Amino acid sequence: MDGASPPPSPLPFLLYENETYEYCIVLPPKVNSVGIWENATSPSVIFNYSLPLLEMQVVLTFVVTHAGITMFPMMNIEAFRSIFFNAKLSIEIIDTLSVFGFTLFLFLTGVKMDMKLALRTTKRSVGIGVVSLLSSILVGAAINETFKQPNETEQVKTERLIGIVIEALTSFSVIACLLAELKILNTELGRLALTSAAVGDLSTMFLVHVMSLSRNFTASPLLVIERVVIMFCFITLIIFVFRPLMHWVIKRTPDGGPVSEVYITATMMVAFGCAVFTHWTDQSPLIGAFLFGLAVPDGPPLGSALIDKFECFINAFFLSIYVTASTMRANFWTMLSDPSHVKFFTFAFSMTFLAKLIPCCIGSFLNFMPFRDSLAFGLIMSSKGIVQLSHYSTFRDNKVLSETVFTAMVIAILANATIIPILVRFLYDPNSRKYAAYEQRNIMHLKPDAELRILACVHTSDNVPAMINLLDLTCPTRESPNVVYVIHLIELMARNSPVFIAHHNHESSTATTRSFENIIPFYQYEGNNWGLVTVNAFTVITPRKLMHEDICTMALDKQTSFIILPFHRKWSIDGSLEEENNVVRNLNCTVLDRAPCSVGILIDRGRRQKPMKSSSPSSYSIGMFFLGGKDDREALTLAKRMARDSRVKLTVTRLIAYQDCSNVVDWDTVLDTEMLKDIKQNNGVLGNGCDITYVEEMLHCGSQTIKLVRSIANDYDLMIVGRHYGVESVLLAGLSEWSEFPELGIVGDLFASTDLNTRVSILVVQQQIV
Repeated sequence: MDGASPPPSPLPFLLYENETYEYCIVLPPKVNSVGIWENATSPSVIFNYSLPLLEMQVVLTFVVTHAGITMFPMMNIEAFRSIFFNAKLSIEIIDTLSVFGFTLFLFLTGVKMDMKLALRTTKRSVGIGVVSLLSSILVGAAINETFKQPNETEQVKTERLIGIVIEALTSFSVIACLLAELKILNTELGRLALTSAAVGDLSTMFLVHVMSLSRNFTASPLLVIERVVIMFCFITLIIFVFRPLMHWVIKRTPDGGPVSEVYITATMMVAFGCAVFTHWTDQSPLIGAFLFGLAVPDGPPLGSALIDKFECFINAFFLSIYVTASTMRANFWTMLSDPSHVKFFTFAFSMTFLAKLIPCCIGSFLNFMPFRDSLAFGLIMSSKGIVQLSHYSTFRDNKVLSETVFTAMVIAILANATIIPILVRFLYDPNSRKYAAYEQRNIMHLKPDAELRILACVHTSDNVPAMINLLDLTCPTRESPNVVYVIHLIELMARNSPVFIAHHNHESSTATTRSFENIIPFYQYEGNNWGLVTVNAFTVITPRKLMHEDICTMALDKQTSFIILPFHRKWSIDGSLEEENNVVRNLNCTVLDRAPCSVGILIDRGRRQKPMKSSSPSSYSIGMFFLGGKDDREALTLAKRMARDSRVKLTVTRLIAYQDCSNVVDWDTVLDTEMLKDIKQNNGVLGNGCDITYVEEMLHCGSQTIKLVRSIANDYDLMIVGRHYGVESVLLAGLSEWSEFPELGIVGDLFASTDLNTRVSILVVQQQIV
């Protein structure tokens, strides 16, 4: 507009706000051309119309970027500049499309962001999320003060402050995209990163709005109060009107059926409406779409339907357009003309990066995470991406950032987004660490008043009676109830896709009938222990090579402390070996190697399950072999829990090697002695009327261990032993060469041997491998 005064410079910190400018627009707008024949002598006249120009911009964007060339060097070519910066159209059409696409991206980010994840985070996640944000801001502020010059212009001060603040931010969507790209979204490392990022992102949003409002409060208090009230009413509308409406849509959707297209369209229209509303209230339209996305119930059917329909197109098309439209403003040659700015931002960005990386590494390492995983976690939390780029682009569009500074920031993001995925791949192997847990998820470290979460796996109806009998022995109480997750595993045959059925959600399938006889007894077990036991049953139809993933993922998701697997051999009721399934054996071995918690293998040798009489004390006899080590300590903790039941008589037999009578003491020995202290001191009765007997057996060699096993094999209804993973003992020397099933450990293998004439059931326990 000729003679118009230049627009005022917007205030800094307005990451989520917008300014109003005046432009001259030709009306009616020239959208569609009649083709290149409109002017045969000058076919380029079609680029005076917005639609042909946009189509050419999109084509060039994908051709150039897919060839591995960034856009800002291409802007030096006059032909490219004439297409992307068309003076006659005034407002760049591609900018409008890119902002529209980025608004959709943030809406889907809100849909995928589980608010419950942020609200039920652990102290570790909250600490890491908040400290990583504040530490980088404080370090950046210190650097800014150190390099401040007396004659600095207001423009330079603003640019440096904005760069430091944005580099300190933590973005949930950037970290989620990185985790998905690295295929570690469902690992323990990925979950910790997501929860910490959710805390950091919400803290960032709160901090930025507080800074913005406090800056404006001195100039116009009424305007600030008005904005706060409008935002409060907007959030209230989303929570108490739109969210209940979406739950109503979910209720109207048949179980397992698709959401009606009408509801999908209506949801997207409301998202656009929220973006327009926040724009009218002098806030960024991105905030409105993001907040509405947070209100959409995640998962099926509505949230997953939105993701399935729009995510691929938005990520592949709109984000490429947005990145192109943002980065093509950068000018590398201009940046080199001002080395002082380059030196400052290189040093400041490096320091703020380290200020975020180091606290994340230290915080995770102090919480028992291996060093390589801690370093990978710190790198993930320090990653930068499209969200930071959007902030820089907003300030560049508002003339707050100069071309030089903006180019330096774009290059910093490009370097960060290129190097960090490579380093994380080098440090963290998702195949070996996919189900690694960084918390103590075992029975030994369970708090006395905590619920015991157990994952019970069954293949056939033959596994059910022994499994329920074992669960019944775990002695649930009001203070420490049992939460049992039952998985019926069925091999995938005659179909292409796996099936997952949650029976407690009343999901139906053709496989439900097949699972009926295996699932109903567990619900009967829950009914017999009402208030003490909660059962959630699932049926999984999956390829046999992937069954371990379903088990480990379920254990990780449900935060179980113990997995119970049935042994691969089946004995008949007369004690003879009836069946052997090597598929089940391979599954057990894989779960033992990768499980995120403790594991037990239950060996049922065909003994009739002996019902425990409530009126008869000590009606069920349990034996426990204790050689030492973490597996035996885990097994003893479980045995003690069982012994709290007045119907159970527990006998703990400690095997002591004659050579162990020396004064050499290691840490494992100290822990073993501490575990056995209360049993030795209260031999016969261990509090609350527990019937526990402690016996010590002095042995010289492995052959005496075999004799002892054979002599007591028929004295008990259940025998509990540790797997003794990684434990060496004179009492086991030479026996490993004769071991038929290494996954049971040497002692467990002796009890499971066909050479042993016994009907006792055996539970082999392995404590969580950290």
